[in-house]
Amino acid sequence: MIAHGPVLIDRSTWGRLRVTGGDRVRFLQGLTTVNVESLADGAHGWGAILSPKGRVLSVIDIARVGEAFLIATEPSLTEPTRALLERYAVMDDVVFEPITGPAHQLWEDPVSVWRAPIVEGNHPTDGNLRAESDPLVECMRIRAGFLRYGVDVDDDHFPFETPLEQFLDYKKGCYVGQEPVFRVHAQGNAARTLRGLVVEGDAPLAKGTQIKHASKDKAGEVTSSQPQGDGTTLALGYLHRTVWEVGGTVEIDGRKALVRELPW
Repeated sequence: MIAHGPVLIDRSTWGRLRVTGGDRVRFLQGLTTVNVESLADGAHGWGAILSPKGRVLSVIDIARVGEAFLIATEPSLTEPTRALLERYAVMDDVVFEPITGPAHQLWEDPVSVWRAPIVEGNHPTDGNLRAESDPLVECMRIRAGFLRYGVDVDDDHFPFETPLEQFLDYKKGCYVGQEPVFRVHAQGNAARTLRGLVVEGDAPLAKGTQIKHASKDKAGEVTSSQPQGDGTTLALGYLHRTVWEVGGTVEIDGRKALVRELPW
């Protein structure tokens, strides 16, 4: 079960909101890490809503469709994300309209996963839809570093510690949580980062399993894992900056693991 692709995934259970109103651009620009001002019609971008201290409260995809924006989040974030938006939209002319019905996402390969849009409606080959829990989907998700909130990222993490870093626009104007994010970026001293791991053996690893290194006993911890069916297990894990070198080796539960850059 080598995760190469393509994989068609059912996103019908994901939370989706249509955002309209005269202040929609200014509101989203000032609340999210996504540079919505630069989104062309039909384009989309991944990002986050942060706490004032720069921690990740929600991972979101924002697409520009005509005079509206469509926000998509994984199911567990549907209500928390809507609550966050409504909390900040006190004096703004913005309207949030829930969207239901079928939706899908096509992953061509691990490298293009983060660029794949979430598309409303049925796909011509809906008979090939896979659930998020499908082992093949999980293998490709891990190889891409595609985050699951509450598993790979939560309100203890900064976005630059995760693959969300690739979408941070450090030239963008102010938004909630910007200052601590910019400060750490300027200092260049992130303490940890999420890496891919190819682990010997085909037994899954529990979330929170400690990662060891020859030079550091507590080098990090596993977040996700999925046996690949070839005698190895794919995993995601946070590694301390002193041991996160790509191509290096670490030990997880007595098993040797190769450190990979995301995606691979």
